[in-house]
Amino acid sequence: MKKIYYGGVIKYIGIGLLIIFFVATLAFAGEEKPIKPSPKDKCGVCGMFVAKYPKWVSEIIFKDGSYAFFDGPKDMFTYYHSLSTYNPAKKASDILAVYVTEYYSTKFMPAAKMFFIKGSDVNGPMGDELIPVGNEKNAKEFMKDHNGKKILRFDEITKEELK
Repeated sequence: MKKIYYGGVIKYIGIGLLIIFFVATLAFAGEEKPIKPSPKDKCGVCGMFVAKYPKWVSEIIFKDGSYAFFDGPKDMFTYYHSLSTYNPAKKASDILAVYVTEYYSTKFMPAAKMFFIKGSDVNGPMGDELIPVGNEKNAKEFMKDHNGKKILRFDEITKEELK
């Protein structure tokens, strides 16, 4: 009888592990990793080759696996706020992920987690740029060191703020 009970416990543990694995797989299935641009990839707004500017690359990844690259966050936000102009086949609900290159680490980071500094003396490939910084402390330090005018979060960057 102990053997049957022992076997039953193993059976339930095995089923439980399968369920946990299945749920974990579903949770990460929609998470898309940033894509490194090829030398042929162009900015979705201005047409510049983005791989030439690895410290500034931004990207939008769509649920269908397609993507758009940008030579900086400012062009990415321009595209994001005028999706119907730049990519009429897509809607905001089609967006899976948005990444920017964090200024200090030069690593791709989710744009929604960044602090963007507007009006600094640091220019991107197209001139005046929104500088993405990974945390508030560094954003405030960057503002002070580079004469920034304003710190914005992702959802605070509007068409008006891009002017």
